[in-house]
Amino acid sequence: MSIWPRRDTYEVTVGGVRVGGSNPVVIQSMTNTDTADVASTVDQVTDLWNAGSELVRVTVNNPESARAVPEIVHRLSDLGVTAPIVGDFHYNGHLLLSDHPDCAKALAKYRINPGNVGAKRRDENFQKIVRIALEEEKPIRIGVNWGSLDQSLLTELMDRNAALPEPRDAQSVLREAMIESALRSAELAEETGLPSDRIVLSAKVSEGPELIAVYRELAPRSRYPLHLGLTEAGMGTKGVVGTATALSVLLIEGIGDTIRVSLTPRPGGDRTEEVRVAQQILQSLHIRSFEPQVISCPGCGRTTSTFFQEMAEDIQGYIRERMPDWRESYPGVEELEVAVMGCVVNGPGESKHADIGISLPGTFEEPKAPVYVDGEHYTTLKGDGLVAEFKTILADYVRKRYGEQASRSGGTAAPAAS
Repeated sequence: MSIWPRRDTYEVTVGGVRVGGSNPVVIQSMTNTDTADVASTVDQVTDLWNAGSELVRVTVNNPESARAVPEIVHRLSDLGVTAPIVGDFHYNGHLLLSDHPDCAKALAKYRINPGNVGAKRRDENFQKIVRIALEEEKPIRIGVNWGSLDQSLLTELMDRNAALPEPRDAQSVLREAMIESALRSAELAEETGLPSDRIVLSAKVSEGPELIAVYRELAPRSRYPLHLGLTEAGMGTKGVVGTATALSVLLIEGIGDTIRVSLTPRPGGDRTEEVRVAQQILQSLHIRSFEPQVISCPGCGRTTSTFFQEMAEDIQGYIRERMPDWRESYPGVEELEVAVMGCVVNGPGESKHADIGISLPGTFEEPKAPVYVDGEHYTTLKGDGLVAEFKTILADYVRKRYGEQASRSGGTAAPAAS
């Protein structure tokens, strides 16, 4: 589906998920439960997977969490949850993976931060993790963060920069230190024996323009797949807009093979929001499709009634409710566009551009709602049963259009119900 050319990379297999190469951009997320709490972690991984997360990362920061990982993976398998589980290691990963071989075996990938795998024995500790990855045939992500950058490397590059006739600004040197940390670590991993197609890189910051700058410089310097995301996006609108802005620029430029939206949830909030935001970024850019899109107008003085808003929300909810069945029975339904418009100004035109659309009457307009299918007027609805009638037309459209596609491709299509 993507209309943007992709950067050429190695293909890395994480569990059964392929990252990079010619594969679609992969969505991943991370739990915020105590990994040692097996039941809570299994529940959240399941929720994230059901929402569409194709990889899920868990914190492995102490012996208790390391001991819990095999049980978590076992329970998920029993539940039919197929998302590969990635271990997130900082400071003591070399010890935990060595001391808990069942954890090393159960995880699908190891995330290593080269800035905090030790001080005096950094390379030795890093190589210890790489050797375990080699033994267990696991890939790694070398994840550099500007908040935990290798200070000795930064000092080295700062000193070298200071000696130049025309020194660069400090921010440029910081970017170069992040990139050098990732590339030098990847080189060391390969020297230790890890194949190049088992390495993913990231260089994450929390500011959008800086993230774009870092990845633009990193991308041409290797063929490793790249993991995109702000390291701390923030809460609510700020986090969503900031992430979408930065990631969209890079994705349009063909940079990025897997993404994570690192939103700060509200206390007790829904962790799966970050998955839905990631999906919407990719779908809005026509990179991937996940569910039919409902196009609706923002409203104005011509639409003082809330009916069109309520109907748009109702139709979106109806689609999400039906998607588990539709996705199974009607391949391609993810690309469907449905318009729910509020008045005659743009309503008919937008409805004609969508696969199926309805143009509701605005304030003081004639109380009738024309329905358009594939750009042609199909029928006109009136009265209290309008929403239910439109759902029936929508379900019938899905059955006929995508059921026929399934039949042509050798699949079967179940009848749709309104």
